[in-house]
Amino acid sequence: MRSWKAAAAALLLMSGTASAQEHEDVNAANNPLTPKITINFQDYYIPSFIGAPGDPEANQFLLRGLIPSDMWGLPQLLRFTLPVATSPDTPSGYVTGLGDLTLMDIFILPKHGEVTFGAGPLLVLPTATDTSLGAGKWQIGAAGVVVAPQSWGLFAGLLTYQTSFAGSSDRDDVNLLTFQPIVNVNLAEGWYLRSSATWNFDLQDGDSYIPVGLGIGKVIPLDSGITMNAFVEPQYTVWHDGEGAPRWQIFAGVNFQFPIKKPAD
Repeated sequence: MRSWKAAAAALLLMSGTASAQEHEDVNAANNPLTPKITINFQDYYIPSFIGAPGDPEANQFLLRGLIPSDMWGLPQLLRFTLPVATSPDTPSGYVTGLGDLTLMDIFILPKHGEVTFGAGPLLVLPTATDTSLGAGKWQIGAAGVVVAPQSWGLFAGLLTYQTSFAGSSDRDDVNLLTFQPIVNVNLAEGWYLRSSATWNFDLQDGDSYIPVGLGIGKVIPLDSGITMNAFVEPQYTVWHDGEGAPRWQIFAGVNFQFPIKKPAD
């Protein structure tokens, strides 16, 4: 009887440990400050715009990457985002091509308890292949990130500001503020609920909008320590000022995190 009770206690302990580890793995896969090499294949499909005649559609595929670095002895994350977009183009219909390349260098600041902060510069290069796909301006700004793991999941936020300083003289200046609240609720077996819609505030023209999303994802450990994270998240605009904002959109993607192999001593 005592042996049976000891075995049962050991199984319960192992079950609790596995659940806690699974919780940490899901949080790490969704943490924007996790120091792992990351490749993201993400997509925004927009089937409807507010106030747009003809009910046009649009799509934006995002190739994103994250590279940890210790340049100058400071922990940091180098992040790039390169869009491949399909956008309405009057009167020809639609145009597809590259958008503007965004670069960030996020320096990881000392922790405050379990909360991690990051901040750094942001640069946008006018790499768009068509005027409908980019701003035509060089832009500079800053980004800030806060991540607070919770017993139920993850709470985080990404704040960016960018303004134009050079580029085509016949294009409008850029003065943009964005905020992305991230809320994840962990479920069993790697599943989680998510909300990560990005709020956009155009400080130049006043055209702003706030979407809210609710989706589901799953974190899947692969061989050699690689983690795959697949998700889909419908997002609906609950507030807007001006026309042209997405009425609703579908955000979906597959992310891969690769462990960093440390050199042997």
